[in-house]
Amino acid sequence: MRQILHLSAVLRSLLPVAVLMSFVMPAHAIDARKMHRDLIPVKATVSAPPGATNLCRTYEWACARTGRVQRLDIEALKTVQQVNQSANRTVRPISDQRQWSVAERWSLPTSRGGDCEDYVLYKKLRLIEAGFSPDQLLIATVLDRQNRSHAVLVLRTGAQDLVLDNMTGRIKPWRETGYTFLRLQDPRQPSRWVAVFAGGVMDRIS
Repeated sequence: MRQILHLSAVLRSLLPVAVLMSFVMPAHAIDARKMHRDLIPVKATVSAPPGATNLCRTYEWACARTGRVQRLDIEALKTVQQVNQSANRTVRPISDQRQWSVAERWSLPTSRGGDCEDYVLYKKLRLIEAGFSPDQLLIATVLDRQNRSHAVLVLRTGAQDLVLDNMTGRIKPWRETGYTFLRLQDPRQPSRWVAVFAGGVMDRIS
């Protein structure tokens, strides 16, 4: 998903949710004020991103929750780095429009390659297969530094949220990406999505 989206259009599409959150916080929402700065703040439940509506039916593991959170040591983080770099090196970038003749389709990469969400799903599956808890592997949709729609994988270490990105081999804390985080899989129920509205442009206008 590398289509260029105008920032105002993206934010305008989510504006009703932002307005609602400013007046009332649903019972199932997480209070962002209690979240540490190193963790992505999450707010009210929102709809799934375009292309992700059937994600949980297609890949049950992509929305799995075990209730298990593991401590990540140096060796675990090395595995994360290896998976990230291997995926970025071996999966060829190709748009959904070119591969599937549709604007958005979230799927694992094919032999032809995949777009940003496909990289994310591939990395999440490989890390789950390596023994990582799916509870700590959440998909996020963002605007990149050029305000283009993008997706990344978030690794929750417990102390901070780290980002695996097909645009770089470096794994960074979420705020260091410079990205504007829009949506995140709900940490308490990954089959749902929650609004974020943090980082990047949101930091500059707040």
